[in-house]
Amino acid sequence: MSTEAALRRRANHPQFSPPLAEAEVLRLGREVVRTEARALNDLVKQIDSNFFRAVRMLHRLPGDLIITGMGKAGHIGQKLAATFASTGTRAHFLHPAEAVHGDLGRVRQGDAVLVLSQSGETSEVVGLLPSFRRIGVPLIAVTASRKSTLGQVADITIQLGQLDEACALGLAPSTSTAVMLALGDALALVVSRLRGFAAEDFAKFHPGGALGLKLSSVEDHMRILDECRVAAEDQTIREVLVTCTKPGRRSGAIMLVDQAGRLTGLFTDSDLARLIECRHDAALDRPVVEVMIKSPLTVSEGARMSDAVELLADRKISELPVVNGAGKPVGMIDVTDVVSLLPATEVTAQQTRKAARTTIRIYDADEYAD
Repeated sequence: MSTEAALRRRANHPQFSPPLAEAEVLRLGREVVRTEARALNDLVKQIDSNFFRAVRMLHRLPGDLIITGMGKAGHIGQKLAATFASTGTRAHFLHPAEAVHGDLGRVRQGDAVLVLSQSGETSEVVGLLPSFRRIGVPLIAVTASRKSTLGQVADITIQLGQLDEACALGLAPSTSTAVMLALGDALALVVSRLRGFAAEDFAKFHPGGALGLKLSSVEDHMRILDECRVAAEDQTIREVLVTCTKPGRRSGAIMLVDQAGRLTGLFTDSDLARLIECRHDAALDRPVVEVMIKSPLTVSEGARMSDAVELLADRKISELPVVNGAGKPVGMIDVTDVVSLLPATEVTAQQTRKAARTTIRIYDADEYAD
């Protein structure tokens, strides 16, 4: 290694580099964001009749949307395929290198292909264009210029223009990928809106996580009626305790109904504990209607789970009956099943204790059978 090279290597070594100045680092970071923000602002002016034509094609698409791109554009393509798929447009990502080794079999007539390439000259992408033409699928290009190879072959070309990458060297895809992502999101969300894609449709594709919880219905999380304890309100407490047994994990409340089967009250483990603590043993042979929680808080069948969780947290309750339009119970939301979904600041000590003792019985029904 030459002396000059050694000195250059030494100068670039972290041990010998000058200390980072916070103000300079912040300036550089803000400049990257400004560069990309300017490009996004300019993109607004680039959205023209070709965007409309692309949306119209996708809105009427009988088959699937195939998205392809190489390198960083390919990573954006994978994200856009997920966005389209989750908002009502069947979409798949096709890697250009894998396409020429058999994955072109995924593409068929009736599909459309969205091709991402800032230069419009990416060899792997350009090499696929004749194959797409032979299959007979329309092409939507997202590229810098209509004069590029890709831009000239595509049926619809959405032109991004020449962009200054935010990279200090002007080489690493950054601004261009930010613009591709924004444009792809615009296509996906406009098409979704035109299709009348509703929250209920969105929920079908997002059953997991916090988003799935927000959009799912109470029926997706409740304990069905066969798993709940239900008794007649005119029975004695002792009769209720003896007859209302269920295998497995039980809920901490018994739903009480009138002769028509409508929910009229709840009798909880806590209610029983209070009677025992106060030595009101005689009350065990009195009708449960005298001590039950009358007209308990309920949630309607078909309601969103997010509303049920909000009720559990705000009202600091552990059981929430689910009723149908006639007021008859169809299930129960139990905090032990959804405690992990409650806002951390709203989980009360009582709810936490209840969730922790899911396998512990407060009472033994056989004790009161004699």
